[in-house]
Amino acid sequence: MKKIPIILLFIFCFSHCGWAWSRTGHDAIAYIAECNLTPKAKKTIEKYLDGKSIVYYASWMDEYRKTPEYGNTTNWHMTAVDEQFNCAEVMPNGKKTNAAIEVENAMKLLKNYQNLSDSAVAVNIKYIVHLVGDMHCPVHIHYPGLKIAFNIKLNGVVDSYHHVWDMTINETCHKWYYTEWQQQLDRCSEKEKEAIMAGTPRDWCHDNAVYCRKIYDMAVPDGEYGVDFLNAAHPIAEHQILYAGYRLAKVLNDIFG
Repeated sequence: MKKIPIILLFIFCFSHCGWAWSRTGHDAIAYIAECNLTPKAKKTIEKYLDGKSIVYYASWMDEYRKTPEYGNTTNWHMTAVDEQFNCAEVMPNGKKTNAAIEVENAMKLLKNYQNLSDSAVAVNIKYIVHLVGDMHCPVHIHYPGLKIAFNIKLNGVVDSYHHVWDMTINETCHKWYYTEWQQQLDRCSEKEKEAIMAGTPRDWCHDNAVYCRKIYDMAVPDGEYGVDFLNAAHPIAEHQILYAGYRLAKVLNDIFG
């Protein structure tokens, strides 16, 4: 059988599999972050978001990337790593971008947010809120030479492995509302939070790649899986959602807090 070029796998991954996490997952990440913002950061951010919470805009990028104005952000939602699991500068499709890099770019712009227009501040906040979540989604990490786009049968239903992690796992995990995710997961000590928040987006990209690599040892193309798979997958999703929430809070507090 002819091998599918990596560029076609990348395109398939975007066009067929959707985006990272479900809306509930992104909302949970944003709400965990919001509950860990300083009062100053929360007040300043909401001023630029017309009084709305960051949760309101948690999935904003997924909708607006369909528009001509934001079509250039389509490739921002993934990360790629090299053989050492370090953040790569170029995606498999040749685009010089990466979710971690785009978070850093937004952070640099917002470092002097007082000198930017209100609309520029608002859109870069929305970028950060969404992309920190995306870069923690296990199937949004490209590993060199590793096939990440394939189908499995889960509980008798054929689905893409990407969609299983984007939607199925955290929607079937507990069937929590996003506030319940925060109530149940956001229980770390201040010392534990500091350890999770330490580093830069590129460091987090590396950490995610190391931690999430195991999901490709949990399933093979066309494999059939059930409750045992979900029981092993749920803690990974919980871990990544919690870490994304704390790290999002770290970024926003550093800028606005």
